[in-house]
Amino acid sequence: MGFFDGLFGFIVGTKGREMEAEAACEPISGLSSIATSVVHRCARILGMQTEKLVQLFEIELPDNANEPEKYARNLLVYSSYKALHEETKRIDYLSEKEFRILTYDIMLAWETPNAEADSSNKERNDNIKREVEEEEADSLFISSATKNAIQVDGKQTVSSEAFARIAPACPILADPITINNLFESLTSYCGGRLHFLIYDKYIKYLDKVVKAVKTTAPHAASLNLSKGEIILDVDGVSATNSVFQHIGTSTRPGRLTLTNRAIYFEPLGVGFSYGKPMCYDLEKDLKQVVKRECTGPWGARLFDKAVMYKSSFLAEPVFIEFPQFKGQTRRDYWFAIIKEILHAHKFIRKFNLSGLKKAEILSQATLGVFRYRALKEGFHIMPSQVKSTLSFYLAEKLPKGDKILDALYNHLETLFTGSESKPQPGLGSGPFPPAICAIQRLGFGLSDKDVEFSFYGLNIDGGPSSLELAVRRSASYSGRAEAARATLEQVKMEDIDTNVAVLKELLFPLMQIGELMLSLVEWEDPFKSHVFLFLFLFLINRGWLRFVIPFIFLFCAVFMLWNKHHRKGQPIEAFQVSPPRHKSTVEQLLTLQETISKLEMGIQEGNITLLKLRAILFAAFPQTTNKVAITLVVVAVLFVLLPFKDILLLILLEEYTRKMPLRRESSEKLVRRLREWWGRIPAAPVQLMKRQDSRR
Repeated sequence: MGFFDGLFGFIVGTKGREMEAEAACEPISGLSSIATSVVHRCARILGMQTEKLVQLFEIELPDNANEPEKYARNLLVYSSYKALHEETKRIDYLSEKEFRILTYDIMLAWETPNAEADSSNKERNDNIKREVEEEEADSLFISSATKNAIQVDGKQTVSSEAFARIAPACPILADPITINNLFESLTSYCGGRLHFLIYDKYIKYLDKVVKAVKTTAPHAASLNLSKGEIILDVDGVSATNSVFQHIGTSTRPGRLTLTNRAIYFEPLGVGFSYGKPMCYDLEKDLKQVVKRECTGPWGARLFDKAVMYKSSFLAEPVFIEFPQFKGQTRRDYWFAIIKEILHAHKFIRKFNLSGLKKAEILSQATLGVFRYRALKEGFHIMPSQVKSTLSFYLAEKLPKGDKILDALYNHLETLFTGSESKPQPGLGSGPFPPAICAIQRLGFGLSDKDVEFSFYGLNIDGGPSSLELAVRRSASYSGRAEAARATLEQVKMEDIDTNVAVLKELLFPLMQIGELMLSLVEWEDPFKSHVFLFLFLFLINRGWLRFVIPFIFLFCAVFMLWNKHHRKGQPIEAFQVSPPRHKSTVEQLLTLQETISKLEMGIQEGNITLLKLRAILFAAFPQTTNKVAITLVVVAVLFVLLPFKDILLLILLEEYTRKMPLRRESSEKLVRRLREWWGRIPAAPVQLMKRQDSRR
């Protein structure tokens, strides 16, 4: 019955808003019916006449009032910001349906603020409703709740532009950095437009999250939290949702708590009581590392369901496991919110923030976790399904994300210019009140004193702020990166033989050049080898060898530009590769074993070479040491007396002419003598020490 009640309430609320819009409230010149209704309601919230509110707008923002094409929308935004600032002073405003209806109607009015928009809006709504009726020919109560609601009233949807302009006026609802990702998450099943049922459900779950956090106050006493430290989430309180901590080979179940400053783990004791909590600090600069990790019994890496925390304060890393029958949603959720708090404190340390500025950043991170919890609990949305809605975690992952953080710092500096308790009107770069004020109004305290920011009308005409511009630029780069990552999945091959075949085809031009150089060095065709030798000597003698690498780069650049001019944006042709013969599983295992054996032999040969050099260096064999020392002295004198160009010329001549007919026999004798000399040198001894395992 819950869905039918919600649907009935939505219908009643919709019709009530329509009746109110068409009621006997006096029309405002230039405003649409719904915009007029919203302005009248804002005036009642502010306790003044509508005419007085319009006069204040024209007095405080004369430039915006004098633009006829923007007058209606600017008046609507001005009235809405002032009313929402007053509405959010009540501690339980999220639980009031009037607040949810008002904010949603403001978004609807923002899309159609002008009087001329009424007729075009009616035609658009009829088209939307007709399309929905054609797509949904079944019974009203068979399809999903969202589609049913659209069937009942298809016109009640909001675009991303309206949501991005109005929602950040209440920091608990949205954040400018992640506003687009939040909208995509909410509208992922409703065709890219936000319906009231979805919006209403989102705020209801936000309210539930805030109330759930407040109920953890008794739990905070056992953790000895510092002033301003807020519990964000708790896990492991029931047997069905247990949490395990792995340190070395020891494993203990317990209760996990995340605050805006640290991670706490309370091991489970006798009689369902908890022991002394272990605190893993996220605030101080301890070179913390948090990443996804595999874990299992006795340190075995079996299950990919853990979060690893490591810092310079700990002797060994801590693994926190979140058992789950299927998937890793619990682990991914905790990993994301822990990273959000960790990156928020990195931002604070990077810009050396303190006082209210530090509290403001922690408030933004706290509100971000609240929104993330609401999406998870209400819509079961996880980072693997959509883009992240956590600001600092997202900024660290996005290309040009550091520019977003720089813009956020500049916004913070502008916000607190002059006085830390009252920003100067007109100096900010966004229309929303600070997050610390929103946190305090929800019943939490992050600072040593109460903060009350007065409303200031900034960015009222909807122009993008510096922070919004940084987010847009990062999003454009992110789109290119996602498109590039999509191509990677298409070219990944499954077995090693196919990958080797692709690699050989890609390196075919270089392999051809290598074979040509090898044939020249082997003097298979004396004429070509002589020509190449004289050409090489000429380049070195004239000093032109240093131009070879720049010439290669220049040739590549010209080749790329030529292809760009002639291809004219056409997609590149597929690279054709002949796949190798398919091998059975047994053959693949044998190939893998052979490859590992060759790798092991190569490592052994490398160790033997190093041990022989160690024996020579420490004069373990005096006769050999004398010869090597004299040779090194002669080489050192040559490097001092001869120019480097001549030394390079001699080395290249020695290597290139070693197999020419005139020197072949003498060179082979020299190589044989060197090989025999190297074989007579024994390796330095090696002793393996028994490893002392200090793990518990």
